[in-house]
This record gives sequence, structure tokens and C-alpha cells, in this order.
Amino acid sequence: MTVQLLHLADLHFGGFADIRQIEALEKMIPDLRPHAIVIAGDLSQRARHGELQRARAFAQLARETAPVHLMPGNHDVQWWTRPLVPFAKDALYRKYVQYFGSDLAPTLTLQGAVIAGALTSHGVAWGSLTFRVRDLAVKGHLPKGELQRVKQLFAAAPPDQARVLVIHHNVLRGEISGRMGLARWRQAQRRIVESGAELVLCGHDHQEGADMLQGRVVVSTASTLCTRTRGGRPSSFNFVTIEPSAVHITVFRWETERGKFRASDTFAFARSSRQASVQQVPVAS
Repeated sequence: MTVQLLHLADLHFGGFADIRQIEALEKMIPDLRPHAIVIAGDLSQRARHGELQRARAFAQLARETAPVHLMPGNHDVQWWTRPLVPFAKDALYRKYVQYFGSDLAPTLTLQGAVIAGALTSHGVAWGSLTFRVRDLAVKGHLPKGELQRVKQLFAAAPPDQARVLVIHHNVLRGEISGRMGLARWRQAQRRIVESGAELVLCGHDHQEGADMLQGRVVVSTASTLCTRTRGGRPSSFNFVTIEPSAVHITVFRWETERGKFRASDTFAFARSSRQASVQQVPVAS
């Protein structure tokens, strides 16, 4: 069965959101007809009530077309309230939970795919500490327990279901930023491969991407619908099509003059647990 997913990340409702792009996407979602809509974190800029309320309104509108799978990013965590206090974690996510519920790493089962979230946004946590002060609340951490839970979910799923993992932080090094989103990234990458995931949907780096992790796991990195793209690139989102033999990722880029998103490059990956190939196919004008 073919499964189509609209992959978004980094909406950053607040001072950096580009409302013109958001409204254009809201009108476009019904025409795209995805089976599910995945929002991989950073719905807000500073986890303020108004920002999260606008993000909730966006999610509610999207649900009129398809189920929505979303989870918090580092900007949705009130890390400044309880840094490094493991027994006071509820305060970190209090506002997010108020608007989106207590499940911070939800699972969504579709006909043809199981979509499992794994929480990587923990504020200032032991697992994401870094010598770079600017990264103290920015780096992601992928705990062993999170991937063990996901691995069990994937193992219990029917063989014909695609295994899709959703996290906020970018799994692969950003092309422009040169940065990894996850602390202890080698360990995190190994755990992702071992989890049985076929496809990872992530964001955080503010640059679109489609590539392979260790030649085994397809990684779709969504860009942003705000004013903070890398290198001044146009805002974009990814549309993922999972077929029995391949995964196709089409990047829709913003065209300022037309005030709309338009399909541009499509990346094709062969589905295989041991090896995969990729081909980039530009869309004709």
C-alpha cells in the first residue's frame, strides 16, 4: 500500500513565523491529500501561550484533512524553569501539555505504516550537555529507553507496515550549518538503525534534506516556515510517499512572487533493510 505523509517542522509561531507561508500551506493541505501530517517539533518560538495557541489552531485545521502526529522541539520546552533537575520535568512541558496533551512521543498507526515518536527535547539535560554554552538548551538527547520503546513498537507491527520514526533534532549533519542536532550523535545513529526504523522524519537544522543513514534508514529533514532558514534559502516542506519498493521525498519550496509553495526536487530511495540507493529527480518547470 502507498502511504503519503506531509512532513513539517520548525513553524516557530511567534516573532519568526512567516504567516503568509503558513496561511498558504493551510489552504494547500486539503489538495495534497496526505494520509497523515507530521509536525516534528518547534511549533513555538519561546513556548508562550499565544504561540502555542496559534500552533494548536494550525493543528486543528490540519486534522480536518488527516490525522496529525506532533511532538515538542527544543523551543517548546521551558528549559529555564528547571535546568538539570530530573524530578521536576513536568514544569518543562507544562504549557505544551496544556495545548497538545501529555503524550510527548505519540504513536500513530495507519493502514500501511506505524509512526512512532521519540522525545529528543529535554531542555538542559545531562545527556545533552556540551562545552558550547550556546548549545546548552539546544542540543538533543536520544535516551536508550526511548529507542527501546520504539524498537518494541516496530517489532510488534505487521511486516507490511512501514516503520517511521519521528524526532525533532536532525539526525545527519547539516549541509550549511555543519552541525549535528543530537549530542552523542554516533550512539544515537546506531540506536536508530537498531530500532528497525525505515524512515526518520526530523527538523531542527532549518535546512531541507533527504539522505540515508548508514545506507539503511531514509532520513527526511524538513526545513522551516519561518524567517530563519539556513543560507537565505526559501522556506520549504517535504512530502513523503512510501511505496512497497521505494520512498520518494518531494521538497515543496516557497515562491515569493507567486505567494505559494511549488514542488521542486524529488529524491527516490529503494526500500531495503540492508542497502538503498538514492536518485535526485528535479521537477520540470
